[in-house]
Amino acid sequence: MNLKNLENCFINANKQNKKYVGVLIGMYGFDYPEIIINPNENFNKKLDYYKNAYNYNLTLKNAPDKIKIIGFSYGDTLKDIENDLVKK
Repeated sequence: MNLKNLENCFINANKQNKKYVGVLIGMYGFDYPEIIINPNENFNKKLDYYKNAYNYNLTLKNAPDKIKIIGFSYGDTLKDIENDLVKK
């Protein structure tokens, strides 16, 4: 999983006119990752943000040992994203 894969996720979601892209963020010191939901209207700007803020290996440039994108998915409902990203 790398920045190119994340970019492809946004591109495919946009091509398929999906409503959301969800990004799973792991953070040092937290027991559970957080899910960030990006609506379709923000896909282009949010992808630009991720490409500028994260390294190729999906660690945050300003805190590479503390924050990392550990998953991503797209769908038309928040449940789609949750089912794909949150393994029980």
